[in-house]
Amino acid sequence: MKKLILAGLLIVSAFGQETKAQISVNINIGSQPAWGPTGYEHVDFYYLPDINVYYDVTKAQYIYLNGSQWIYGRNLPARYRNFDLYNSYKVVVNEPKPYLRNKAQQAQFAKYKGNRNQAIIRDSKEEKYFQSAQHPQHQKWENQQAKQQPERQRNNVKNQDKGKASARDQKANGRRN
Repeated sequence: MKKLILAGLLIVSAFGQETKAQISVNINIGSQPAWGPTGYEHVDFYYLPDINVYYDVTKAQYIYLNGSQWIYGRNLPARYRNFDLYNSYKVVVNEPKPYLRNKAQQAQFAKYKGNRNQAIIRDSKEEKYFQSAQHPQHQKWENQQAKQQPERQRNNVKNQDKGKASARDQKANGRRN
């Protein structure tokens, strides 16, 4: 009977191990600009339908058409110098090189042109957005993280010690059975 239970536990733990290996979560809240919309743990690109421009979050660069070429740049081109990023709608697009499908996306997202009612990271009261360097609460958040760091390290050491003790207990119990 013990062998059956042990075999069942081994099978269940093997499936649990496999599932853990397949899960991959990529969170980039801290990389998102303060003018980005709230509600997204991960963003690759924003599409700005008002001006037909993309923003690459990972590279912190705008992508815009210049004639028939897509240009990457740290700043918007001069023709958009008065564009208010904080008061415009941003569409999250999580696919590689979305600008290559620009015609389809222009049509798909045209309904958002002129929309001004999107909550943005800068104005959010949710603590998870404080890690964004441009958020007004960022400095306070960094100070909290610095204070919590030594405690996290102590807890990690305690958890490692508990794990070692648990392994010793399991070995000792295994010898008794």
